[in-house]
Amino acid sequence: MVKKIEGAGRRGQVAGETALSTVGQIEGLAYRGHKIETLAEKATFEEVAYLLLYSKLPNTSELSEYKSLLKGQRDLPLALKEVLQKIPASAHPMDVMRTGTSMLGNLEPEGDFSNQLNSINRMIATMPSIVTYWYKFSHEGIDIDLVNNEETMAGHFLHILHGKTPSDLHRRVMDVSLILYAEHEFNASTFTGRVCASTMSDIHSCVVAAIGSLRGPLHGGANEKAMELIENWTTRDEAKEKILSMLEKKEKIMGFGHAVYSIRDPRNAVIKKYAEELSKLHENDDLYQVADEVETVMADEKKMFANADFFHAPAYFYMGVPTKLFTPIFVMSRVSGWSAHCMEPVPYLHLRAHETVLVLVCRLLLEKKKQIRFLSIFSSLRQLLYSFFFTFLL
Repeated sequence: MVKKIEGAGRRGQVAGETALSTVGQIEGLAYRGHKIETLAEKATFEEVAYLLLYSKLPNTSELSEYKSLLKGQRDLPLALKEVLQKIPASAHPMDVMRTGTSMLGNLEPEGDFSNQLNSINRMIATMPSIVTYWYKFSHEGIDIDLVNNEETMAGHFLHILHGKTPSDLHRRVMDVSLILYAEHEFNASTFTGRVCASTMSDIHSCVVAAIGSLRGPLHGGANEKAMELIENWTTRDEAKEKILSMLEKKEKIMGFGHAVYSIRDPRNAVIKKYAEELSKLHENDDLYQVADEVETVMADEKKMFANADFFHAPAYFYMGVPTKLFTPIFVMSRVSGWSAHCMEPVPYLHLRAHETVLVLVCRLLLEKKKQIRFLSIFSSLRQLLYSFFFTFLL
């Protein structure tokens, strides 16, 4: 018997079906049938984005072409830079990314659905540029150059953030992080994006809606909260004492447990390995040791496991990423998954339980969004209404 998932927000409600990923089956995660552990070990983020958007892994020439495509679209229009310059340093990073995406949609509108992949790839290419340009300008007064020779999005982000070529290890860890966060089936932000797509809205609006959902504390920001938890502790003994005290007071420990996984989060072991490797090359490994002790105590005392967010905190710290930019990295990655969901066709065979004809019409329009023909939609609706009334009369 499948355990019913309950909790805050919309947890436990079935949102739909997708071929993009499978979550929680035998405690695993796969993107279009490819296990997350394999992708994290052997792929790049660009390969994963291609897989999600084009339904297959690219061959060598396709990958080279795709990387070149993204590399050539990283710079921002002057008008967008001017908007970002006006956003204060106190702004929430999700508000910055939402505003930047919306402005990009104004300057470079999708037009019609035949252009959606062009718009999606442009967003993927510019997401690191949008948030990093704002951060460097608002916090440090620097108008950074967004053009470089980095071949990957991971390298590009670290390069513009630090103003220098990143190490191979840092580039690889960031690449793996982007892979781990790229897609995760029907969470709140993904569902929000799909609902927006069901109204036949443009892809920029769908991504803006998803970012708005991620801004909520029940969905985004767990890795930032994990960092706030562990950054002031310096030893394992101190970490153990503090965590036990928090547990006694029934305080919430961010970065542990998951709505779907019941035994382990398959992404945690991957990023934890890299966090440990980074810590050994840092001047001190206190943060990793503290995080490891917290994980041990939570397992012993509460039988709770660390999720993907927890060890991302020390990993990002060792790469010099400001805590304020932790969740924006999630957005940089998840735009690929959100967009793939918004493009995904949905089968429309009959009215589902508790579904109105109007909701079915919205789903039908989403299915037909690439090739809208009034007569075919009218015919489908007429057939639907005939079936509906025939069933009702019986």
